[in-house]
Amino acid sequence: MKIRLAYGKKGLEVDVPEGGVTLVEPRFIPGLPDPQDAVREVLAHPLNSPRLSELTRPGERVAISICDSTRAMPSGTVLPALLSELEHLPDESIRILVATGTHRPASPDELERILGRRILERYRVINHVCTDESSLVSIGRTASGIPVILNRAWVESDIRITTGFVEPHFFAGFSGGPKMVAPGLAGLDTVMGIHSAALIADEKSAWGIIEDNPMHREIREIASMAGVHFSLDVTLNSLHEITSVQAGELFLVHERARAFTRAAAMQEVDGLFDVVITTNSGYPLDLNLYQAVKGLSCAARVVRPGGIIICAAECSDGIPASTDFADMISGMVNPGDFLRRLSDPGFRRQDQWQAQVLAQVLEKADVYLKSDGLSEEEIRSSPLRPVERIEDLLSKILKDHPDFRICVLPEGPQTIPYVREGR
Repeated sequence: MKIRLAYGKKGLEVDVPEGGVTLVEPRFIPGLPDPQDAVREVLAHPLNSPRLSELTRPGERVAISICDSTRAMPSGTVLPALLSELEHLPDESIRILVATGTHRPASPDELERILGRRILERYRVINHVCTDESSLVSIGRTASGIPVILNRAWVESDIRITTGFVEPHFFAGFSGGPKMVAPGLAGLDTVMGIHSAALIADEKSAWGIIEDNPMHREIREIASMAGVHFSLDVTLNSLHEITSVQAGELFLVHERARAFTRAAAMQEVDGLFDVVITTNSGYPLDLNLYQAVKGLSCAARVVRPGGIIICAAECSDGIPASTDFADMISGMVNPGDFLRRLSDPGFRRQDQWQAQVLAQVLEKADVYLKSDGLSEEEIRSSPLRPVERIEDLLSKILKDHPDFRICVLPEGPQTIPYVREGR
């Protein structure tokens, strides 16, 4: 049976056995026939909010938060309609902020792909840099004591607008919405606070969970402290087509988008599996190994303890080596030891949360990686095992264990599998 996996820009076809394989995919929802018209419609009738054209007045500065190059958010489709609501303002009063969080800045080519040349030429576009203290400002602390340090251009604007792509998230519950403020536009100390080892380890910090999710609670509080005047969120299908769009008050918009996403993404399965084949949803989410941890975390939900996870992620951008993540995983000989080190006094590494989730997965299963963007040596320098052809690995596994149950998640974290209660 041939199955096409979401892998890079072109996909990857694998041949799996006809029997004993469970295919788990998100419910496919066709894209909107005219997405730009849909965006204009919700902007004309926003949820629990005046129109943007009524919210803004001449002389005011506007900041718009957008997704970076690792997200499939169709900003080039959404922003023209949104910016048309601001035509009464001079172009120079509008700044578009790329919410990179701790990711690298978007390159000029990536910005052109994300926004289109016309927007780039007309408006000022700023890559957020979480370590650039000159571009950050403190606005206080959350109730739990996390310092709230945000992009200065965002804080000092009169009107603040978020635009995001809502999908299940492996510890924040769902992306989009308030995440476009923090971690998207947050300083490193804030990002470290909301990604602390204790919050990541909490069982409620998980895919699709909002209620009692301590990380999401902090993110919502920071967004409230910063003040978001208007929000626009979309949902997408596996073809990266817009399936729904909401606009208006931040939290109501996010709630509506979450409900739409949950209905498509959450898929029930009948028990745990011996082998789970997953992806990281293809390009752009599988740009690097750092992001690919999401696909592994998704698979770990339905693999049995001691089972096997096989992940296909192109990683055309490498590990990347520009963060502490590469150093942490290269030294991760024993995942349990690494998880214990996280509680050591003074332990603080950028992107430690991603290494923490990877270690949690590795404690449960053996992990193989199919990647054309990483060399076999690079993969072996991590705690993962390289695989050239997934079919060959499957044949070897099934030769020794012909009764193994196999699950395939072709769209990776676009599908959030969960085990039926009582199984």
